[in-house]
Amino acid sequence: MVAKIITGKHIRGILSYNEHKVGKGTAEILLAENFTAEASRLSLTNKLSHFEAFVEKNRRTKTNAIHISLNFDASDKLDNELLKELSEKYMTAIGFEDQPYLLYRHYDAAHPHVHIVTTNIQSNGQRIDLHNIGKNQSETARKSLEKEYSLVEAESKGQRDNLPVNQVDIQRALYGKDETKQAIANVVRSVTRNWKYTSLPELNAVLRQYNVIADRGSEDSKMFQKNGLLYRILDKQGKKIGVPIKASSIYGKPTLKFLENRYKLNEELRKPYKLQLKQAIDFVLLRHPTKVEFEQTLAGKGIQVVYRKNEEGRIYGITFTDHKSKSVFNGSALGKAYSAKALTDGFTTAVKSESKIASPFMNNFINQTGFQKFSDKGTYSASHILEDLLNGYSAL
Repeated sequence: MVAKIITGKHIRGILSYNEHKVGKGTAEILLAENFTAEASRLSLTNKLSHFEAFVEKNRRTKTNAIHISLNFDASDKLDNELLKELSEKYMTAIGFEDQPYLLYRHYDAAHPHVHIVTTNIQSNGQRIDLHNIGKNQSETARKSLEKEYSLVEAESKGQRDNLPVNQVDIQRALYGKDETKQAIANVVRSVTRNWKYTSLPELNAVLRQYNVIADRGSEDSKMFQKNGLLYRILDKQGKKIGVPIKASSIYGKPTLKFLENRYKLNEELRKPYKLQLKQAIDFVLLRHPTKVEFEQTLAGKGIQVVYRKNEEGRIYGITFTDHKSKSVFNGSALGKAYSAKALTDGFTTAVKSESKIASPFMNNFINQTGFQKFSDKGTYSASHILEDLLNGYSAL
């Protein structure tokens, strides 16, 4: 079981997000706790006005909207009644049993999960302290429920890091299929929270795969000078289409300031995945692939190759997006040998010399171990060395 708590300043945004899911048929409301009527008898206006009555009692507290998701392993077979019971016990354990809250079950992922909308403003106007609530009360509640209901433990299968990304939230945004704002918001929320990017171009390398782009405008525009940011939908040709959406209007506010704070954090979070990405690229380069072979082989490993081109269509940059680790790296960040120029020069030179080792990984390996094997025709090729490695050949 994995519990995630997100705080905000606008209860309307959290409520609208879940109600929109219900309207699309990908969620249902299971419970309205501490409301004046059952969930089935409450309109959107009823729900919102009830929350706002609490919020109005303490206008000084700006962070007053709470969005909680409880995610369970796919092997945990949970019906609606059990989900309600688990959620009620969780809310009691974190000190929210007397608060008004709405419980929604979402059906847009393979694993069972629920979303809870509530406020930390109490009926007496006092606020519930949220400091370390995720680390302390929530973690204690999670572990207790896992033991009591024999749920798959978060640590036992790496759920915390490998929780499936919401498939509906991260599906390609298609103009005309969904409301433009909702389609963009779904993609942006998922990517900005789950991926490790360290610049706007790196973020866009991921967003483009879902037909969305973060747009600062031209450098001489007022929006650029004022650090504004828009999110836009793209057509099949990668061109901007439809009405742009202000970053500040999306739940979670993925503004430029928000992204810049994420850059610093993501720089550290992605470090453990740098070497394994380089090695994956190196093993593909061992076979001296064509540009298409290079892209297709990496795609089979969950790594997307994204090229940055100028107006004339000339490649000037390359970015790798690793869908398994949710990490993004510009080629130059991996090393000079992985820059767009180094790689594209290798592709266009169609020389597949069997006596030449192009892989920086293999060169490093040979230098460090002294591994070398000779035949009557000279030094073994890269493919021969790889074959020996795979067959367990021992360096002498």
